[in-house]
Amino acid sequence: MPDLSDLFGPTGQLATTVPGFSHRAQQQAMAECIAALMATGGTLVCEAGTGTGKTFAYLVPALLSGRKVLISTGTRHLQDQLFHRDVPLVRAALGVPVTTALLKGRANYLCRHRLGLALDDLSRLDRETRSGLQAVRAWSSVTQNGDIAELALPEDARVWPLVTSTGDNCLGQECPQWQDCYLVAARREAQAADVVVVNHHLFCADLALKDEGFGDILPGADCFVLDEAHQLPETASSFFGARVSSRQLLDLARDTELEYRREAGDAPHLVERLMVLRRAVQELRLRLGELDRRGPWGELALEPDALAALDGLLDAVTGVVACLQALTGRAKGLDGCLGRAEDLGATLQRLILAEAGEVVRWFETQGRGFALHETPLEVSAPFRAQMSRAHTAWIFTSATLAVGECFDHFAQQLGIEEAHTARWDSPFDYPRQALWFVPRGLPQPSASDYNSQVLEVACEVIGYSRGRAFLLFTSHRALREIAAGLVERIPYPILVQGTAPRAALLERFRTLGNAVLLGTASFWEGVDVRGEALSCVLIDRLPFASPGDPVLAARIDAVRRGGGNPFNEYQLPRAVIALKQGAGRLIRDGSDRGVLVVCDPRLLSRSYGHQFLASLPPMARTRAMEDVAAFFAAEAGTLMADPQHPAAAAHPSP
Repeated sequence: MPDLSDLFGPTGQLATTVPGFSHRAQQQAMAECIAALMATGGTLVCEAGTGTGKTFAYLVPALLSGRKVLISTGTRHLQDQLFHRDVPLVRAALGVPVTTALLKGRANYLCRHRLGLALDDLSRLDRETRSGLQAVRAWSSVTQNGDIAELALPEDARVWPLVTSTGDNCLGQECPQWQDCYLVAARREAQAADVVVVNHHLFCADLALKDEGFGDILPGADCFVLDEAHQLPETASSFFGARVSSRQLLDLARDTELEYRREAGDAPHLVERLMVLRRAVQELRLRLGELDRRGPWGELALEPDALAALDGLLDAVTGVVACLQALTGRAKGLDGCLGRAEDLGATLQRLILAEAGEVVRWFETQGRGFALHETPLEVSAPFRAQMSRAHTAWIFTSATLAVGECFDHFAQQLGIEEAHTARWDSPFDYPRQALWFVPRGLPQPSASDYNSQVLEVACEVIGYSRGRAFLLFTSHRALREIAAGLVERIPYPILVQGTAPRAALLERFRTLGNAVLLGTASFWEGVDVRGEALSCVLIDRLPFASPGDPVLAARIDAVRRGGGNPFNEYQLPRAVIALKQGAGRLIRDGSDRGVLVVCDPRLLSRSYGHQFLASLPPMARTRAMEDVAAFFAAEAGTLMADPQHPAAAAHPSP
């Protein structure tokens, strides 16, 4: 591997070939650390502050390593960005003949077989779905890869489940379209490529031995880079458990009826059983209550009607299985539906009859749907098993892995306590670019008037920032209350999570330039708005997860049973990392300026507050609203450069 200073240096190869590239000492140090580990094998857990350029810091060593490298990132959007923009840019700059491939889960590829089934059933679809299906049919004749991201339809469009497959409904090698399958082609390319880009859901599906089209890619790689690694523990938990949802059951009923009408047609009792299944799904949703909620399985023991509905659902699935068994061998499609029904029945029985152990059973309702879950309390064993292979290299990286200087919380969740660790601070000039503000006089978050007081602060700050603000909340209730108050009191456009798709809201926020965007959990990370459109981030409370969440409650109990301190060992580190994510939305570029408002007085009044403070970037700090007004009134770049100004001279600790 060449000397990386010749690549990352001020006059190096990247600076002369990549537009906009600038030398960052942190980036070069990170690249050198990763290159050394890739050469020898081992495990590295590293945090790179916003602006470090961690993507290039691991891509350059990966493309030069000569190893089979698998790169996994947090979302499909980031996966596409990495593969279509960053990888080609670095490969061209280095001039290396490295082959690359993009691989997603099977539900991201058009299924020719299911498209044919849907077109056969066109007359029974609603107008919106028919319109989407016509668009898919036209696109299917020109697409080369079958990646549904190519088609400009919303991710939640009703047509997608009809024309894509899942592990449940894929016919595998029995499919008549197997030779032309887009997923099979993508797998083949991935198996042959030097560098494969995946996402955490796909990575964890393979780790959990749940076939999502990954095949032999994971065993074939000897170097793994896991970006946005802070998401891994939660993502892995969902794959090492079990789940039955109303959507899975209704999809089974729909697909079975389609296959029956296409292939059999002489077993009306099957149609009757499918009607019973649909009614059983509706009955259970009704008995779980009208409101959206998440609850531990124990709550169902107090609701006899819900328990009876659960038993009725299991009976309904069992009835469908019996009917399909009588039709075994009639058609491949019906045989596939039988396998799905058997699997769902077995999982449902496992959930109903399970005893307490190292898993937590829980349920959730949302809208007209529900899901029943079994989630493991820890996921370290499968990671340790994979990482025990000799000479493999593992790099876990993110902008938010450490609590202060310590990586223990993250490492313990994945069983990698012996890993090497490293941190590189952001190269941004936070004392000049950003002001951190904790308002005086706010009550404790438990106070009945807390939200109204936060509203007062928000209105005043937004007035000084002239809109251009991002308000992050820890609950939907607080979001709704503040949004209603802002509508009546500020003259700027207000964009609220849930009123449009996330991507559409972010695009409108960027375009308007003076809007106020309000969001909860999913907006705390992954939002990258550079420039003046985002000049203020306001956080209503320290982001402690609700102790009423069934999975969190079970993990708290497990830590307590083990003699540990759940707050210090689990709840506090999670909240610190979440706050780092939220605060990281503010400064995204070397020329950005902005104010971070943290309304929660516990940040300064409680003993644990220092852990949050030690983990935030070194912004100038103040508790005076006058400094916020002055910051926004100043011309860009002049105010914070003046050491005599109170905002610039604010003490390191308020």
